[in-house]
Amino acid sequence: MRCGVDRFQLTRHTRTLAGLTAPVRVVHLSDLHYGPWIRKELVTRWVEAALREAPDLVVITGDFVDAGLRDGIEGLIQALDPLRAPLGVWGVWGNHDRSRFNPLDPLREALALAGVRMLENHGVQLRPDLFLAGVDDLWRGRPDPEAALAGWRGGARLLLSHNPDLLAELRTPVELVLSGHTHGGQVCLPGIGAIHTGSRYGRRFVAGWVEAPQRAFISRGLGVSALPLRWNCPPEIAVHELAPCHRSPK
Repeated sequence: MRCGVDRFQLTRHTRTLAGLTAPVRVVHLSDLHYGPWIRKELVTRWVEAALREAPDLVVITGDFVDAGLRDGIEGLIQALDPLRAPLGVWGVWGNHDRSRFNPLDPLREALALAGVRMLENHGVQLRPDLFLAGVDDLWRGRPDPEAALAGWRGGARLLLSHNPDLLAELRTPVELVLSGHTHGGQVCLPGIGAIHTGSRYGRRFVAGWVEAPQRAFISRGLGVSALPLRWNCPPEIAVHELAPCHRSPK
């Protein structure tokens, strides 16, 4: 049985970020889960939808592959290859990536050929007003936010973390965290909501915007795990229009 997997939504979000001096459009993909239920044709549709948004920056917050992947990743790499943006295509590892590939070198090298650069407790100053950082997976890696943010030289700090549970442990302030991992619950029952989130905090970080302990957006992701089923929780590509904070003249 396959239900709710193939029809995805484009969601649009507008926020101001302290430190920005010019707008930036970020397309946020997450949880592709290439494997038994997600194949090249569907990933190609996601990439085409992302490119139609003319993003300045593309980020992918982990779980490129599913832990249940039994064949190669050629289809994934071919589908991702056209994905480009002026400020780059950047990603972080998820728990499924680390479960399927140990060591990660073959996946890292293949993604690099497709133009996807991985942030592993590392950051890059994309513009004078924008710093992008990414941390390793919270469950199966060794995330180090301080190391990831060490190269910050000014502007807004945008942090990628596959698992939103990192929010409860993050001690360094940033302007925005982008995460995935939860799939928004994947199956959400009327009147109840997500029945499983993969988070130690239950539904606190299940999906969408949170403002505390830090501002973050948690994507519902695009793929599936365990079963090819989504219910009341459609796959999502998030488009973030991030703008400077303009103060009113006195």
